Amino acid sequence: METANKTHIDMFLFSGITDGVILAPILFVFFLMVYLVTLVGNIGMVVLVLQTSKLHTPMYFFLCFLSMVDLTCSSVITPNMLVDLLSIKKTISFIGCALQFFFFAAMAATEAILLSSMSYDRYVAICHPLHYIFIMTKKKCWCLVLFSFTVGFLQSLAQTSCMFSLEFCGSNHIEHFYCDVSPLLRLSCSDTFTCNMVTIFIISTCSIGSFLTILVSYIFIVYSILHMKSAEGRRKAFTTCSAHLTSVFILFGSVFFVYLRSPTSDFGKRDKVASVFYTVMMPMLNPLIYSVRNQEVKKVLMVVVERTGKLVNWKKTTHPHSTLHIQPLTSNG
Repeated sequence: METANKTHIDMFLFSGITDGVILAPILFVFFLMVYLVTLVGNIGMVVLVLQTSKLHTPMYFFLCFLSMVDLTCSSVITPNMLVDLLSIKKTISFIGCALQFFFFAAMAATEAILLSSMSYDRYVAICHPLHYIFIMTKKKCWCLVLFSFTVGFLQSLAQTSCMFSLEFCGSNHIEHFYCDVSPLLRLSCSDTFTCNMVTIFIISTCSIGSFLTILVSYIFIVYSILHMKSAEGRRKAFTTCSAHLTSVFILFGSVFFVYLRSPTSDFGKRDKVASVFYTVMMPMLNPLIYSVRNQEVKKVLMVVVERTGKLVNWKKTTHPHSTLHIQPLTSNG
């Protein structure tokens, strides 16, 4: 009888980022610009790597897939968030929530493992430069990428199956701007112990495992750099690694702050701010960080800009549109 009296929820209601009537349009414009920069930056990075033979190396191979992951991750969250900023009722269907949760969890784990693969690539390049081409083969690079996506989607499938097999029969108000673990678990009227354990195990394994891989790689990298005789070589090595380290610290710092605690603990404004960093801001920052901090990408971008400028000037010279000379008709007699 108790089960029969429960009402199944088929739609969730988000609290959103803000309730402010004045602040919401401002945030809409800001996050719209962020999303557009994210699209241009990540698509541009993929095209740049694919079209430039100089960048056909393992480092940029991983960076290309990182841009694809960032693009997907941002597109799963940001468009819906933008609509909600201008909506009175911020709703999402049960199936829509499950799909959003699945793809976001898959992309988040994939990104973490890709970053650890990139740190391994940097370790081999700096600590074993003479054997680099023999260790980081095309086959190994593809295996690392496939491993990242396989683990990402499998763990997401496990989390999503566990989460959305629970009963949601009370409030449908999610205290967040997207479907995430902690706010959803607090709404369930089922026993959430198993899902809690599954979530803590998966997030801890993926995030801490990836972070420890990166940490160990950089311990060896720093040791090798400090023993380099050439000051120019040390500077170049540190510059190459700085972009990757910046992404790692921003991503894992915000993820650890939000997730490494009980999933049913209180979810406040600080958690929303941290969530904005890894769901909305990080996908935009990654291509900017790697283009600004990486000398090879900057050089390629300068060449592209220079060629584009020359092409525009050539078209203006050969096909002038601003001046149209009309010759007067002359009579022969």
